[in-house]
Amino acid sequence: MLFKSKIKWVALFVLILSFASLLRHISIARFSTVDLVQYSALTAFHNDFDSISGRQSNGFIYAKIFGGFGKIRSTICDLVTISRLLNATLVIPDIQESTRSKGISSRFKSFTYLYDEVHFIASLKNDIVIVKSLPDNLKAARKRNEFPSFRPKNSASPNFYIKEVLPKLKKTKVIGLIIADGGCLRSILPPNMAEFQRLRCRVAFHALQFRPEIQMLGHKMVERLRAWGQPFLAYHPGLVRETLAYHGCAELFQDVHTELIQYRRKQMIKKSIVHEELSIDSHLRRENGSCPLMPEEVGILLRSMGFSPKTIIYLAGSETFGGQRVLVPLRAMFPNLVDRTSLCSNKELADILGHETPLPQNPFHPPPAKSEEQLKEEWKKAGPRPRPLPPPPGRPIYQHEKEGWYGWITETDIEPDLSALDLRMQAHRLIWDALDYIVSVEADIFFPGFNNDGSGWPDFSSLVMGHRLKVVAQLFNMTRDNVYHPKHNWTLSVQEHLKKSLSEEGLIRQSVVSKPALFISHPLPECSCRMSSADAPVHVKGNDGRTVYGGEEECPKWMKHGQEVPLDSAGEEGKVEDIELSEYGSTLDEQPESNDSDRTNATLYSDQDDEEMDPND
Repeated sequence: MLFKSKIKWVALFVLILSFASLLRHISIARFSTVDLVQYSALTAFHNDFDSISGRQSNGFIYAKIFGGFGKIRSTICDLVTISRLLNATLVIPDIQESTRSKGISSRFKSFTYLYDEVHFIASLKNDIVIVKSLPDNLKAARKRNEFPSFRPKNSASPNFYIKEVLPKLKKTKVIGLIIADGGCLRSILPPNMAEFQRLRCRVAFHALQFRPEIQMLGHKMVERLRAWGQPFLAYHPGLVRETLAYHGCAELFQDVHTELIQYRRKQMIKKSIVHEELSIDSHLRRENGSCPLMPEEVGILLRSMGFSPKTIIYLAGSETFGGQRVLVPLRAMFPNLVDRTSLCSNKELADILGHETPLPQNPFHPPPAKSEEQLKEEWKKAGPRPRPLPPPPGRPIYQHEKEGWYGWITETDIEPDLSALDLRMQAHRLIWDALDYIVSVEADIFFPGFNNDGSGWPDFSSLVMGHRLKVVAQLFNMTRDNVYHPKHNWTLSVQEHLKKSLSEEGLIRQSVVSKPALFISHPLPECSCRMSSADAPVHVKGNDGRTVYGGEEECPKWMKHGQEVPLDSAGEEGKVEDIELSEYGSTLDEQPESNDSDRTNATLYSDQDDEEMDPND
């Protein structure tokens, strides 16, 4: 009996140790897990600010955000920073592109259509107080417009908020911000406000997570791309109508697309957004780097850098101005060009949108017929006799005869208002951009067709990578001069430019070019840190005195206990040869196996697809 009791005590002791070990592993996994949106920057310096508990708020800030995916994400980062600066309580902002008036599902309410509201509030609870709506006693006063509102620009300084906004906030306890420029606070802040820059990073890369349904589908898309067993490249064309009109790139297109760009540019000139002439030389703008690279130019660049025709390219972006026609040359060079419709079934894309009320498909309304009395009156006023017979009545143009959504330009000089279906499609584009954002961040290579265009508006590519293709247009112009000199041709110039962009010189240039327009496109050195054992990098300052490279602070203690990952030997050092990238060793002729719910219509191009068909077969 004594022996059996000892065994029981030993078994109980082992069970307790096992349970303690399990808790220890769970805690380690919890703090070592990295979310998708934490991909590119340090998420938190937890001790930047004093605790907000016990502090009296100066009032509430509510905001209306206008614009697309890039403007929304950048603006929310600025709103949180301003709320901390003014010691105010932030009301969950209203995203105007996804309000219920746009016809979205009744399950969502503006912010929750795109982002995880609960995670957003919980992640920033130590920085600011966030509430879902104003208190009931203030909602009615807001509807009556009793509170002051501001329309800040994306270049607004902290002094503007301290001197202009804060006094009214303390007086009325509620202020409103109407933001349409893609931001409401300048990107470069004084050096003593580095903690506010790190707060921007915490918002962008940690707090702003997409709602779970979007994240799950985005991860599925990445898994399906990985299942083919080779790296994939994400490409965002950057062909957006507003951007093309702003820079005057109409001549790069043909026919009706040129007219559409010029019409939008004329509107921008009337609103004083553009201070140039209507018609300018688009080819000179292109050589200057002010117009996006066309897809065929991107294909030539990728081939010159050694990418195989079998490379998998994911096409990102909810809008590609010009449609599938401009993608034909790129698809001819890289047949494995896929997008979200190739990787997801129609049911998966419909489920992520939620149940929506059916809308009419823009029915055609013919002009009202004239009465017999009106026709007689027109005949009497037609002029002296004899006169020719009136022309036959014009046949109405029916909806199915229009070429597309731009068919109005063949009938009138005024662009019609957006229909209910068009407004709903604008909201859908936010979801498509969110899925493309997830895939682009996880891609092995991201290639932006155009970003940091000088307009000051945040763009998709800057949010993903912060790349700047500055000298690519000049490299195209070198082809004619160096075509017969293989040692000095333009392909080697492209490779040399890419090498420099990955060095310290590239990081410094990226900071000088990208950061003034959008902070989160290059959040260094404020949102990075260095280990105490690492050598401090060279401290480089720009012409304006700000740090453009180096100057990182030492990492917090909780980050110094990570395990070191052993590096494999890289072979001989000091010898680098300029060789082209080899083609991928293995390609798949068939689509990876999947169940019915994950079935897609994407297929891979292989060498067998290149075989010429025998006309005698």
